[in-house]
Amino acid sequence: MLVVGEASGDAHAARVITELKKQSPNTRVSGIGGDNLRAAGMNVIIDFSELAVMGLLEVLKRYRFLKKIFDQMVELLKTEKPDLLVLVDYPGFNLKLAKAAKRLSIPVVYYISPKVWAWRKGRVKTIKQVVDEMLVLFPFELPIYEEAGVSVKCVGHPLIDVVQRKLTTEQAKKKLRLDEGHKVVGLFPGSRLSEVEVLLPLMIQAGSKLYENDPDLQFVLPIAPGLDATIYTSILAHALIPVQVVSSDFYELTSACDVIVAASGTVTLEIALLNVPHFICYRVSPLTYGIMSRLVKIPYVGLCNIITGKKLITEIIQDEVTVDRLEEEIHDRLTRDDSQVVAAKVGQEVRLSLGPAGGAHNAAERILVKLAQ
Repeated sequence: MLVVGEASGDAHAARVITELKKQSPNTRVSGIGGDNLRAAGMNVIIDFSELAVMGLLEVLKRYRFLKKIFDQMVELLKTEKPDLLVLVDYPGFNLKLAKAAKRLSIPVVYYISPKVWAWRKGRVKTIKQVVDEMLVLFPFELPIYEEAGVSVKCVGHPLIDVVQRKLTTEQAKKKLRLDEGHKVVGLFPGSRLSEVEVLLPLMIQAGSKLYENDPDLQFVLPIAPGLDATIYTSILAHALIPVQVVSSDFYELTSACDVIVAASGTVTLEIALLNVPHFICYRVSPLTYGIMSRLVKIPYVGLCNIITGKKLITEIIQDEVTVDRLEEEIHDRLTRDDSQVVAAKVGQEVRLSLGPAGGAHNAAERILVKLAQ
């Protein structure tokens, strides 16, 4: 049984399950996932979009609903008695589920570590009690678990193998029927409903100010897996700029952009690896931010900055996320002569910091080892 809680987890886990099925075709997988995991052959009992909530206040608002899904999963563990429970990130839900599995004597593998290096390091003690093996993506995570006596393997980040730029910016524009002679701005507001509702209107307003001075600008918006397209259409109905909503190949869309403004998340690693100029913005409820800012123990929120230990990417957080600031940052990257050179250097540094290749294959191997025990 496998559980993911959001879009990037669905994508990462699907690559692992695809590799697992190659090595052991008769292994059956069911649980919480999305379209990627369905395509990989998993029986998706609950769609992860039901769980995709970000922020403490946002979680509290949906507590009863989330509790109902949790209870349903515990009941499935009791009735199905899986040989192994694989949990993917999403620690608020998954660590509680790991405790339930432990009580039922079901072994647990945890793929993609909770961000214990950023906040709530005390979770390592819980992990030691309820998780049989941690499969982490980043080399810097290993000592945290080794020192605590947790069984851990660094399998490497799957994006090293997956993210390969196949088209130039001009080729990607042509394929997506964009004007090759004009700049393209990517609006990437995240994969969670709460992120899109907060960030997309601000991105569109910033785009509108830029469009007033340069009506040749083109704007593109990817549809996040698991989110209803009507969420976007309701926001875009008030837009004063033409925005092309794209549901096709995400890497082709990213490659077509001259600059991207993106919500913090795994997607920023993908953008960096494709050598596209970008910056990060993020905003949650004031209550959530007030609590998180006291708990988080690292200076960065963006994964590119965290894994390299350097401020490679500009981060605009909370009250700094204004229409004027977004406009300023987009304009800067559209007009600077060295934007592309800087983006290529960032991509190289990020790639060197992502650990060994073959991440999905390595993770699948470790899962099969656990299944055989």
